[in-house]
Amino acid sequence: MASASEDISSGTRLLLSTQAEVMADIDALFDQLLPVPKDPRAPLYEAMRHAAIAGGKRLRPLLVRAAGDLFHVDRGLSLRVGAAVEAMHVYSLIHDDLPCMDDDDLRRGKPTVHKAFDEATAVLAGDSLHALAFEWLCDPATSSDPFVRGELCCELARAAGPAGMAGGQMMDLAAETANFDLPTVTRLQQLKTGALIAFSVEAGAILARIPPEGRTALRAYARDIGLAFQIADDIMDVEGDEVLAGKALHKDEAAGKGTFVTLMGLERARGQATALVDQAIGHLASFGDEATLLRAIARYVVERDR
Repeated sequence: MASASEDISSGTRLLLSTQAEVMADIDALFDQLLPVPKDPRAPLYEAMRHAAIAGGKRLRPLLVRAAGDLFHVDRGLSLRVGAAVEAMHVYSLIHDDLPCMDDDDLRRGKPTVHKAFDEATAVLAGDSLHALAFEWLCDPATSSDPFVRGELCCELARAAGPAGMAGGQMMDLAAETANFDLPTVTRLQQLKTGALIAFSVEAGAILARIPPEGRTALRAYARDIGLAFQIADDIMDVEGDEVLAGKALHKDEAAGKGTFVTLMGLERARGQATALVDQAIGHLASFGDEATLLRAIARYVVERDR
């Protein structure tokens, strides 16, 4: 039997190789799905490509792939769902960077879309990626089963809307003028960051036609890594390197927002993130080696530097 350190090393190698593969595959698929037309819509497509191609950790498509692999889902199908959820994520980043929201100049090491193009194009690029996410999920190429396609669309809508990411973004805007306590900040991040992460994990099981009652462990895993991810982001906002992060840091502190770090302190926040990762891995106890990648992703969310 391999030692714990050998297991972690093996999981890290698997994570790095799979992440590189997913990143390349997602870029290739976006390149295919977002051809620039030879008409006045060209700047819109160029803006979408600017935001979507060659950037980011691709955590959400990676999670779709890892969860799908648990149930031997065709990786081509997992990739299409991964592209849809990444399109939804990129839409949220484009809009989040706008002057009316966080007003950022840099994203993924590149000028934000409204800086590279203009605000109107950025709004439309975000709107278009939001719509395309559902168009891709509805395509029979994503699944031959219409019930699977319908459930994927329904769950992504729920994760992206007022009961998910958009609701969390509204709470985040309110945090600039309110003093949120720890339970409220936790709820904010479960919606803003955690909802799409949770969808990504559950999507792999939906593709495999696993009924809702069979997804309980995966939901619990996703909930814990979503919170751990955000705590790590809050720590990075205090201690991170802007060049590695590819975006401006220290903005939450400057805006006076309550975060896990401001409410818990650095050391307690670190300990909580580690405990959440351990708990997330514990939820995968009923799975064997096929969950190695999911375990490695859980560790990665608190060890990353960007």
